[in-house]
Amino acid sequence: MFQFKQFTIEQDRCAMKVGTDGVLLGAWTPITNNPFGILDIGTGTGIIALMLAQRTNAEQIDALEIDGEAYEQSVDNFENSPWSDRLFCFHAGLDEFVEEPEDEYDLIISNPPFYSEDYKTENEQRDLARFQDAMPFEDLIEAADLLLSENGIFSVIIPFKEEDRFLAIAKEYELYPMKITRVKGTPTTEIKRSLLAFSRKKEVDFSVDELFIETARHVYTPEYIGLTKDFYLKM
Repeated sequence: MFQFKQFTIEQDRCAMKVGTDGVLLGAWTPITNNPFGILDIGTGTGIIALMLAQRTNAEQIDALEIDGEAYEQSVDNFENSPWSDRLFCFHAGLDEFVEEPEDEYDLIISNPPFYSEDYKTENEQRDLARFQDAMPFEDLIEAADLLLSENGIFSVIIPFKEEDRFLAIAKEYELYPMKITRVKGTPTTEIKRSLLAFSRKKEVDFSVDELFIETARHVYTPEYIGLTKDFYLKM
């Protein structure tokens, strides 16, 4: 169990546990367009959808999860939260979901599974959760283009080494970066993750910055604390 300030995440049935990536994306994602409808693709425990329920007044927050155990767990986490009336999870793959789209969404978020072949472990459920062929970037971006409203924002967290490729595919679908934050564990380590937010508008001067999580073990930077303090109990 993972206790946040305003909600609790049960995660015993999920391959992908609560981690820094999901929390970062949930806290960082721009909500400047005041979203009415939100879609979380590959919700896992439901953490990102729950964070957005806390951060926004969105009336409709839909989540999508293909794994049966994770789906059931996210439904429980939604029902036990203060925002159960606004949260709904679909047990479906992305390909099924886009065949009969429910609505357009003002915000689409995803912490996609992105580990490729060499990361296979003995745990098949965890592999599906982490494995790139579970949701190729092309499919994710195509779905975002299909389901995103005119003024919508599409937001993801991916490995930094995939950033150029992701930006190139997004450009083919006329989705343009509006904000990029590159994440490092500490100031001296390599860039590990890219937080990317896209819109349909081509912004010439979008912001690019870096975020360091710690200066030393468990000594968090003011920027990371500022981003996550509304969620973590001990921040």
